[in-house]
Amino acid sequence: MRLFFRLLMLIVILVGLCLAVVLYYVANPKLPAWSPAQQVHYLDQWSDTDRQTYYFTPQGTQVKGLHYDWFTALELPFSQQRFASPEYLARFGFLIDPNQKPTPNNPGNLPVGFARHKNPGSADTFLDITCAACHTGELRFKGQAVRIDGGSAQHVLPSSVPTLQGGSFGQALVASLAATYYNPWKFERFARQVLGQDYDARRQQLRDEFKGSLDTFLKVAWNDTHRGLYPTEEGPGRTDAFGRIANASFGDAITPENYRVADAPVDYPQLWDMWTFDWVQWNGSAQQPMARNIGEALGVGATLNFFDRNRQPLKGDDRYPSSVRVRDLHLIEETLQRLAPPAWPEELLGPIDKPLAAKGRALFSENCAGCHVPRTTQGEGRYVQHLKMLPVEYIGTDPGAANNIANHRFDLTALQWSQTDLDQLDVEPKPEAPLDLSQMSVAKGLAYVTAFVENRAYREAGITPAERPEMDGFGLPIGVRELRAYKARPLAGVWATAPFLHNGSVPSLYQLLSPQDERSTTFYKGTFEYDPRHLGYRTEAFTNGFVFDTRITGNHNSGHEFRAGKLGNGVIGRLLQPQERWALLEYLKVLGGPLESQLP
Repeated sequence: MRLFFRLLMLIVILVGLCLAVVLYYVANPKLPAWSPAQQVHYLDQWSDTDRQTYYFTPQGTQVKGLHYDWFTALELPFSQQRFASPEYLARFGFLIDPNQKPTPNNPGNLPVGFARHKNPGSADTFLDITCAACHTGELRFKGQAVRIDGGSAQHVLPSSVPTLQGGSFGQALVASLAATYYNPWKFERFARQVLGQDYDARRQQLRDEFKGSLDTFLKVAWNDTHRGLYPTEEGPGRTDAFGRIANASFGDAITPENYRVADAPVDYPQLWDMWTFDWVQWNGSAQQPMARNIGEALGVGATLNFFDRNRQPLKGDDRYPSSVRVRDLHLIEETLQRLAPPAWPEELLGPIDKPLAAKGRALFSENCAGCHVPRTTQGEGRYVQHLKMLPVEYIGTDPGAANNIANHRFDLTALQWSQTDLDQLDVEPKPEAPLDLSQMSVAKGLAYVTAFVENRAYREAGITPAERPEMDGFGLPIGVRELRAYKARPLAGVWATAPFLHNGSVPSLYQLLSPQDERSTTFYKGTFEYDPRHLGYRTEAFTNGFVFDTRITGNHNSGHEFRAGKLGNGVIGRLLQPQERWALLEYLKVLGGPLESQLP
């Protein structure tokens, strides 16, 4: 019996030690080191005013009810350092300028894309993470930083649970929230910072509201973990956007039966010239700018209610209240129309070899222009670029994202939409009768949801019928397509958009022009250090870097190959000799920029 109790105590001690190790790891995510650049250089893409508008205009996201002043007052779990200190947030890949000072639009001196807003009739100010957080890039070379506005972010944002390869922003935030609530000394400091003179009167109210937000974070973390919803680690600069918004909108909000495994992360696409595209998203599934932006806001955390307190579906004009800010979304969209592609900065990244670039221009015309130079027409208030959509079986790149969007079906019968309801929405093509709400695709389901949200938000913002076509974006309807294909976008500024393919599985443009067997099977991500020769981020090992393994589901680096063989099934052109690849790279540095006109 004594031996039994000793064994039992040993097991308890070992379990306790394991839990302690797990908790320490959760609260101390493995993060790369960060050091400030000697200087941040802003390219001539637009005005400083446009840049600040883009960086800090709120769009209505609320990050699970997290207040702005709560966020700025949080401490790290095992120290009194502020969670929101720029130096700490930069370790997740968020972009800061070491010389930046607090401004009226950014009083907390937070990174790019961290904004704030108040809802109508409320005194609470919420943390608002905007599109700029994910669609702004940066390159480092010889201690200098080059900001790429509208480029691809490289932060580790979405996951709120521990991952195999270090930590995400979400995981670290949950750890700090939990430490603040359960550590009485931390909560005391936090409450006094947040409440000031109202400390005595509102301390308990703050604690109750804070616990509600923490519980929401913990519920999502538990749900994602035990259901295994995101088995492919996203890592820096990626998220399974459609999968996450579908799980939140149709699983969290409607029924657990709607949860689907999201195992196809995609890179954040660059935004310049996007307003001219006929269809957007990697699979060309969205058309109207406002609907696309509302969907993005909902995916990042804008509130949305489908049901009343009695779990009855909202009907008529009561459908669907949200925190989406349509006038601000329109302001961001208009501002982005003035964003130019980044031009290669010779003084920072090296001079252009103009004779070599001229040879690359001829090679581009021969091998690339057929897909990447779209047909253009004149539309309402813009010229329209009709992007070529390449079927998965032809382009040969990882099919996961396109197939998941085309295959997954969701049961939305609880929303009780009628055929008449949907016929009145500005969604094309119109739904066919009889409508089967138990088998809705993610693209169609989100199109209808965003249409309802848009109608309600327009009414609440006082948008008149005369204003609506402009707010929608060029009078476009909310189009829906479900193609098993990926778009071939124009390549102006492509040198600044590593890594490549829709899932970020190819680290440099040189490798993208090479056969698959010459591409890296694994490489490190999470650094901003740039390789101006191969046109990509550096990929060698570094402490706490993210190892990208192209053998994992959703990460395949196949397709888009220039090699000998019959066209199709991943082969898109003849084998390019190394000297031809170098010439193409030299041309891609100047394509669409002022230096292109200087080529011989």
